[in-house]
Amino acid sequence: MLPLYKPDDYKRVLETALLVAAEPLPLSELKKLFDQEFDDDTWRTLLDDLRRDWSTRGVELVQLASGWRFQTRPEYQSYIDRLKNDKPPKYSRAVMETLAIIAYRQPVTRGDIEDIRGVAVSPNILKTLEGRGWIDAVGHRDAPGRPALYATTRRFLDDLGLRSLTELPPLTEIERVMDLGQATIPEASPVQAGAEESGTEHAGSGQAPERRPAEPDNGQLDLAGQEPERPAAQSLAQGESLQATPGGSATAS
Repeated sequence: MLPLYKPDDYKRVLETALLVAAEPLPLSELKKLFDQEFDDDTWRTLLDDLRRDWSTRGVELVQLASGWRFQTRPEYQSYIDRLKNDKPPKYSRAVMETLAIIAYRQPVTRGDIEDIRGVAVSPNILKTLEGRGWIDAVGHRDAPGRPALYATTRRFLDDLGLRSLTELPPLTEIERVMDLGQATIPEASPVQAGAEESGTEHAGSGQAPERRPAEPDNGQLDLAGQEPERPAAQSLAQGESLQATPGGSATAS
């Protein structure tokens, strides 16, 4: 085994592990690389130094919700996309609106989503988001029927290149771009406490608005005229689909 003497030696091991990792590596996993035990400040120094070492290159070291990884810088992503043969999946407006509601009002039930959007939510919409790994059922509300409570996952944050929900784009930007004026999401912090109203399935005044029939989940988002390059964290605000790139980052398409 190669002996390690200097900080650069440890950084080289960290660099190698992060470059070959298929998923972001949390600090608990990185600590397994060395026999020595370092305090958190030392780990922070090593990772920050490594990040600076790559500051002028086409990939960058970033900290996400589930750990650290190297990913393509946004300004180079359009070139990398030319090497891809498969087109990324496109999601309907109904899917993206549902995802936005869950992200900003979580945890929420299907009934909550329907109250906010004013239309019935197709089961296929939730299945699509669950299949993508962006949402998951995290519990049940203490109400008749015990409806499932949905929240976003760490995978959702990783694909957006975020460390926490507080880094999401402003809610007003979501509403402006996705034209949710008739179904405005009530102001709330990105992460709400788990305590829920008892005795009612839906949030709000307790009187559910009249719902229109469920929208077909087969529409494609019209992205014409939008800026082609921007960080993936803005793609949710722009109502775009996301895909993970080979370099580890997420790109809007």
